[in-house]
Amino acid sequence: MRIDKYLKVSRLIKRRAVANEACDQGRITVNGRVVKASYDVKEGDVMEIKLGERVIRVRVVNVAEHVLKNDASSLYEVIN
Repeated sequence: MRIDKYLKVSRLIKRRAVANEACDQGRITVNGRVVKASYDVKEGDVMEIKLGERVIRVRVVNVAEHVLKNDASSLYEVIN
């Protein structure tokens, strides 16, 4: 699954267009590398998302096309 779609499905970023823009601006890194929106997300990837002053680090636990709102957080685990 593309990283921009994963960020939307997991609800880490609200809209896919915003996720795509964040990738274009170099604010998304996976395993220490800046990635484009077309990057293919795999289980075990460590993602760092820079949103303004906040930095969110998560590990991909599951990749699913569709999840319910309540289950979205089961796709990743937050790392500090």
